[in-house]
Amino acid sequence: MNGRDLEAWMWAEACEALARAERLRRQFFRLGEAETRPVWEPPVDIFETPSELSIVTALPGVVASRLEVGIREGVLIIAGNRPAPALQREAAIHRLEIPQGRFERQIALPAGRFELARRELVDGCLTLVLRKLR
Repeated sequence: MNGRDLEAWMWAEACEALARAERLRRQFFRLGEAETRPVWEPPVDIFETPSELSIVTALPGVVASRLEVGIREGVLIIAGNRPAPALQREAAIHRLEIPQGRFERQIALPAGRFELARRELVDGCLTLVLRKLR
């Protein structure tokens, strides 16, 4: 590896370490607090057809009973709680990358009216299908 490649690699590693530290600070230094406001936002994929809008949300480890879904003033709101794994209480933590605690994702919907046609939580992914109303 030449000097220029080594420098680029070291810079990339340093940037990644800083990004990981910032994620940890935002998401995990509040462990044990009773969280009433969201501390993380789940990632989403959104697909639109002429008749429907489909939203797929990554929610690993979240059970359906901990989910709240609603539409308010043209905004889809997905909220809930991902509890810390029980193992975390007794184990030494080497890495925490999967967010935990209260979450909320607000998604501005396109113009028009929608109704929730289908809601499905499978393999850690919540799929919502919103039917377009005419």
